Amino acid sequence: MKIIRFGLVGGGWRAEFYLRIARAFPERFAVAALYVRNKDKAEELKRSWGVEVYTSIDTFIEAGGFSFAVICLKREASKDYIIRLAAEGIPLLAETPPAPDLEQLTQLWNALDRSAVIQIAEQYMFQPMHAARIRLARSGRLGTISQAQVSTAHGYHGISLIRQLLDLRFENVTIRAQRFGSSIINGPQRSGPPTAEELVQTEQTLATLDFGGKLGVYDFTRDQYFSWIRAGRLLVRGDRGEMINDEVSWLQSYDTPVYSKLRRIDAGHGGNLEGLYLRGIMGDGEWLYRNPFIPARLTEEEIAIAESLDRMQRHVDGGPSFYSLAEGSQDQYLALLMEQAALRGETVRSTTQPWAAE
Repeated sequence: MKIIRFGLVGGGWRAEFYLRIARAFPERFAVAALYVRNKDKAEELKRSWGVEVYTSIDTFIEAGGFSFAVICLKREASKDYIIRLAAEGIPLLAETPPAPDLEQLTQLWNALDRSAVIQIAEQYMFQPMHAARIRLARSGRLGTISQAQVSTAHGYHGISLIRQLLDLRFENVTIRAQRFGSSIINGPQRSGPPTAEELVQTEQTLATLDFGGKLGVYDFTRDQYFSWIRAGRLLVRGDRGEMINDEVSWLQSYDTPVYSKLRRIDAGHGGNLEGLYLRGIMGDGEWLYRNPFIPARLTEEEIAIAESLDRMQRHVDGGPSFYSLAEGSQDQYLALLMEQAALRGETVRSTTQPWAAE
C-alpha cells in the first residue's frame, strides 16, 4: 500500500494531530509540506517534526509533492484558503467547520466550481465506538430508528452524529433549544490537568431537532471533552430495540428480548505482547468495527482522523465521497440554528440551502 502524502495548511493544536499520525505510522502517512505564516513558528515546527515548512502559500503550492492538502485553520480563515487552493486544482480535506456563519457558508458554496475535490474532516462518525454504533443503528437489528440522543460532542459535531445515527441528509428540521448554567470544579483543559481547586461556571445546551418522524436530542456542555466527572452519553431508539452507550437490547421475537454489549477489544493488556492498540469493537459475537491502522499506537481521535486521511486518498483516486462540503455545511447550518434557538428562546425552522441539491 502506497504512503499517503498530504500537505498541511496550519500549524496549531489541531494540526498537531495530523503530525502525530504521520510520525506514529510512517509506513502509511507522511506530511509532504506544511504552511504557516509565522517564520518563528515555521522554524519550531521544522525542528520539532522534521517536515518541510513554508511561510508563503505560493511556495507551498509550487512545492507540491502531496496528493491533497489538509486545511487546518480557524473557521474565520478557512473559507478563503479553500477557495484559493481549490482554484489551483488541489484536492482539499478541510477541518470543521468550513465557514463561521450562513452567509460565508453560502459564499463558499457559490464560489467553488462543482468539479472541485473537497471533503470535510468530520471525525466523530469515524471514532471507533461511534462507528460501531452507527453500523449497529443501520443494521436493522434495532428496527426502524426514530430517535437519537447525543451528549458527546459540541455543535456541528453533535449534529453530525445525530444525522448519521438517524440516517438523514438534508431534510429540514424544527429546532427548540435552551441553555442552563451551573457550577463545576474546574477540570483538565488542553493545556493539562488543573493545578488547584477552582469553582467555575459552565453552560449546558439542550435541544430537540424534530425531522418529522425522527427526533434528535442534543445535550452538551464543553466540560465533557476533558472532564473527569462529566461523561458522554448516547441513546438510539428503534421500534425493535435500543442502544444506551454500550448496552444493547432488542427483540429477537415479540416475546424474546436479547441483551448484549459493545465491547472494546484491545491488545497489550496483561500478558498480551501483540502491541498496544485497539483491535476493534465487538457486539454479540461479530465485529462492528475493526481498526485498520494496527499496529500504530493512536488514540481513538487520531484513528478517526487517520480514517479521514485514508478515505480522502481513496476519493482523490476516484473513490466515493465520504463527507462532502455539502454535508459539512449542513451540519454547521443546523448548529447555527440551534444556537439561535437557544439564544433567543424561540422555535426555528431550517430551510433548504443551495448545497442540498448535491
